[in-house]
Amino acid sequence: MGRVTEERKLIQSPLNYTGGKYRLLPQILPLFPKEMNLFVDLFCGGGNVGINVPCRKTVFNDIDPVLMRLYRTFRQVEKTKIFSWIEEAIDRYGLSRSAEYGYDYYHCNSSAGLGSYNRERFLKLRADYNQRDQDSAYYDILLYVLIVYAFNNQIRFNRSGEYNLPVGKRDFNLRMRDKLSRFIDALQTREDEFTCCDFREFPLDRLDSGSFLYADPPYLITCATYNEQGGWNETAERELLAFLDEADRRKIRFALSNVLRSKGKENPILLEWLDCNPQYCVVPLDYHYGNANYHTKDKSSNSSEEVLIVNYPMGGMNSGR
Repeated sequence: MGRVTEERKLIQSPLNYTGGKYRLLPQILPLFPKEMNLFVDLFCGGGNVGINVPCRKTVFNDIDPVLMRLYRTFRQVEKTKIFSWIEEAIDRYGLSRSAEYGYDYYHCNSSAGLGSYNRERFLKLRADYNQRDQDSAYYDILLYVLIVYAFNNQIRFNRSGEYNLPVGKRDFNLRMRDKLSRFIDALQTREDEFTCCDFREFPLDRLDSGSFLYADPPYLITCATYNEQGGWNETAERELLAFLDEADRRKIRFALSNVLRSKGKENPILLEWLDCNPQYCVVPLDYHYGNANYHTKDKSSNSSEEVLIVNYPMGGMNSGR
């Protein structure tokens, strides 16, 4: 199968969600079925996959209600209003505008970043957001501003539901503006749906042989923010695989992103499941896009074997495990 060669045409999420698949899209998208009447992004996270799948309708699902509220706001509120609220928040808290004034204006440089200037202003914004007494579209956009000015533009909440990342190095620069603008344009011109439920509660009854289910769960053997506080465990891993087996029994096509081995660890649950289901196809993926020697390159203790596992024909491709 051919790859998506013109990556510049892809839409990148405005959220730097841990485990996002934007870099792998040129490899993943050509492996998806050509025809589908409904695409389900079961663990949508940053939405990079769902927003780029050419399908009449996509269901974005995630267990995080704050994330799903933000997507609904991006979908429902006029883009000019969203950008107006962003600019208003930046001005109110006195946050940096490097695209207009440059780094020298804030006595900062690109290497060290803007954290020294923004820190106290960012903490004030974070405190105001965490102390809000209601949810609204406006506060959803304040959260987005927090994310923009936070460490690595990521989302993380503590057990009390408070946003708790520290200040980051960057601000609402031209690249961030463009990513948000393109993402909003895409959402507002599509007939998509946003659901918020645990994968175990997602209704398979609404899917049929013309549907396509994509699962990109937290990876059991990797360390990331989504695995903090017991976010994913062996029980969840087994239950997801059973969920996919049930989808297969119902003739629903699916694809699963996961890693077989990573940094000296292996996922015995996943490997056992594959041994019990030889009909599933395992396609190796490579973050170093374009590396033709992926299958023969050194599998050292620091490498990760990222794969896409599918339950539909892949043109004779064999298991890569």
